[in-house]
Amino acid sequence: MKRLTIIVPEGEGNNLSSIVGPYKIFTRANQYRKETGRKEVFKIELAGISDEVEFYDGLFSVKPQTRVAAITRTDLIIIPSLNHNYQKTVKGNKPLIEWIEKQYKNGAEIASICTGAFLLASSGLLDGKPCSTHWAAADTFRTMFPEVKLQRDRLITDENGIYTNGGAYSFLNLMIYLVEKYYDRETAIFCSKVFQIEMDRQSQSGFIIFKGQKLHEDEIIKEAQSYIEKNLQEKISIEHLSSRFAVGRRHFDRRFIKATGNTPVEYAQRVKIEAAKKAFETTRKNINEVMYDVGYSDVKAFREVFRKITGMSPLEYRNKYNKEATVNIFPKY
Repeated sequence: MKRLTIIVPEGEGNNLSSIVGPYKIFTRANQYRKETGRKEVFKIELAGISDEVEFYDGLFSVKPQTRVAAITRTDLIIIPSLNHNYQKTVKGNKPLIEWIEKQYKNGAEIASICTGAFLLASSGLLDGKPCSTHWAAADTFRTMFPEVKLQRDRLITDENGIYTNGGAYSFLNLMIYLVEKYYDRETAIFCSKVFQIEMDRQSQSGFIIFKGQKLHEDEIIKEAQSYIEKNLQEKISIEHLSSRFAVGRRHFDRRFIKATGNTPVEYAQRVKIEAAKKAFETTRKNINEVMYDVGYSDVKAFREVFRKITGMSPLEYRNKYNKEATVNIFPKY
C-alpha cells in the first residue's frame, strides 16, 4: 500500500478545508475500492512538526497523527493552502520544507493546494517548472519566486511528479485529478459524483479579477500601466507607449515583461477584458456596446481575446454572471 501524507503547516490562519477536503476524498476513494472488491491504494495520515495546530483564532485545531521527522519515506505529499503572511509562514516551517525536499529526492510526488505553492516554491523544487496558485496571490508569488514559471490561468499543473493548483476550493478539482491518476477513472468519476465536483476542469481564468500587476519598482512601467488603464477606448501601439515615455521599443518591451509578467499588448488586453467583464456583470449593455466601450471594433477579435482570457465567450460570461440581462438580439458571439 502507498503512503499519502497530508501535511499540517505551522501558522495561525492557514486553511483548514484544504486539509479536511483531501482527507475525506481520498478516504472515500479507498472505501470505494474496498466496496468494489479491490485493495485500498493509500494509507492516509496527517503529519506536521508539532502535536497540535490551531485554526481561526483557536476555534478549530488539528492534531497530526505523526510528525514528519518520523516518516522516512512517503509516496504522495499534499501541501494545504496557507494564510496570507507567506514570508512568516515559510520562515516558521523550515523543517517541513527541508523534509518535503528530501522526500521528493527520495521519489515522493508532491501536490500543493492554492497558496501552498509558496511553501513548495521555498524548497527550490519549483524552479524552472510550471506552477499555479490563487490568482490573487500571483503577483506576490512572482516577486518572491522569479525562477518559477507561474501560470496563473491554469487550474492544475503536472510536471515531474509535482502538481499545483489554482485558488481556494478549486483544490477539489486537483483531488479528483489525483484520484484518477493514482486509482483509476472509475473511482475518480465516483468521487466526483459523491462530492459533486466537476470533472476535467483545467482553467481558473473565468474567476480571475485582474487588478494590474503593480508589485514592482519600475516607475516608468507603472506610469505606462496607468496610461493604458485610463485610455480603454484607445488602440494604443507599443511604439506610441515607448515613445511617450522616451524608452526604446525593445527595451520598453523587456522592462514591461520583467515588471508585470505580461507584454504591453497582453496587459492592455487584460485591462480591456476586465472592464468588459464588469460591464457584462453590472449593466444591460449588449455585446457590441461593451465591445466598443473597451476599444474594440472587430467582433471576431473581441470574441477571441475574451475567450482566451476568460475561457468563455462574451455571451456565455454575461449569461453566467448577469441574470437580469435581457436576451441579446445580436448573433451569439
